[in-house]
Amino acid sequence: MAATGLAAFTAASPLIQIHAVLAGVSIALGGVQFAMPKGTDIHRLIGRFWVGIMAIVALSSFAIHKMQIIGPFSPIHFLSIFVLIVLYRSVQAARRGDIAKHRRSMILLYILGLIITGGFTLLPGRLMHTVLFGG
Repeated sequence: MAATGLAAFTAASPLIQIHAVLAGVSIALGGVQFAMPKGTDIHRLIGRFWVGIMAIVALSSFAIHKMQIIGPFSPIHFLSIFVLIVLYRSVQAARRGDIAKHRRSMILLYILGLIITGGFTLLPGRLMHTVLFGG
C-alpha cells in the first residue's frame, strides 16, 4: 500500500521535499509581495530572497525526473528555463528603473511559474495530490 498524506511527502527524496517546500515558500512570499507597498527597502529585501528561492526551485527541477517525456525531461523543465530567464530579465528591468516591465514579469512568474505549475502537481498520480488528497 502506497503512503499517503505526510508519509508520502517524507518518503519522497530530500531534493523533492526541498523543491516542494521552497515552492510553497515562494507562493507565500509572492503573496506578501503583492500585498505590500512597492519600492520599499523591505519589498526589495523580500524580492531578493524570493528571486533566490525561485532560482533554487527552477534549478532543482532539473534533478527531478519523475515525469519523463523528452528523454529524462518533461515540459516542466522548459518552464524552468523560462523561469530562470524571466527572473534575470525582471531583476534587470527593476535595476534599469523599468518598473512596469518588472511588475508584469513578476506577475507572470507568479501565475505561470507557481500557481499554474503548482496546480499541475495536484493532478492524480502526482506527489502533492497524494499528500493533500490521499492515493
